[in-house]
Amino acid sequence: MERARGPAPENPYYAPGGERAEKVQLLFTRIARRYDRINDWMSLGLHRRWKRRLVRLAGPRAGEKALDLCCGTGDVTRLLASSEAGGASREVVGLDFTREMLEIARNVTPPTMPVTFREADALELPFPDASFDIVTCAYGLRNLADLDRGLKEACRVLRPGGRLATLEFGHPPHPLLSAVYFGYLRLALPMFGLLFFRDPHAYGYIFASVSHFPGQRELARRMGDAGFENVEVQDLMAGAMGICVARKSRGLAREAGS
Repeated sequence: MERARGPAPENPYYAPGGERAEKVQLLFTRIARRYDRINDWMSLGLHRRWKRRLVRLAGPRAGEKALDLCCGTGDVTRLLASSEAGGASREVVGLDFTREMLEIARNVTPPTMPVTFREADALELPFPDASFDIVTCAYGLRNLADLDRGLKEACRVLRPGGRLATLEFGHPPHPLLSAVYFGYLRLALPMFGLLFFRDPHAYGYIFASVSHFPGQRELARRMGDAGFENVEVQDLMAGAMGICVARKSRGLAREAGS
């Protein structure tokens, strides 16, 4: 699969290590105003269907408290709080570290929804241990400067038995599909950046970040290392996207109390 996609080109918005967060924040500050519209065009609207599926798999129930990490403009946050998801008596927090994204999220969220938006880093969550029943993250994990630390933070704020549900760009297992997929990411997506921002790197970032992301099956393994169990992987579009759903191990609570 490495040969199918080739090496990721340098991208001014992508950097490993300590510079990562600053560059990601710069990118999302720039694209915030057109983010949802471009996502609709780029995925032909399918990303909305995948996010609804993510929320269904998270299994929200009335009375539960949910956290949506890297919430962006808040579409998954609102789905978690919607009446369709049984959210009449559920409290939902949407968290992101890009202020411009949160401004949009607050403006488009009905005031009657039981939703709060917080500006904070997913690697340093401003919540006590065992604060939530559900944590979701859609298209945010590959943007974290430290994936394993982010998973451990998500685990920390979940109650024992709580659910983590993530949606992310995947790595198709079939070599031919992988070649087509990464070819699309490499060649087509920079055109969106060029068209909307006169900067091909704005959406060329996706190819760079997906190329460095481990993919859904390695992500599932690392969820296990972070303290989750019963990790399930669902491939979408033959693995081009992946949903991972897991539960926080109840054994962690026993260990903490011992």
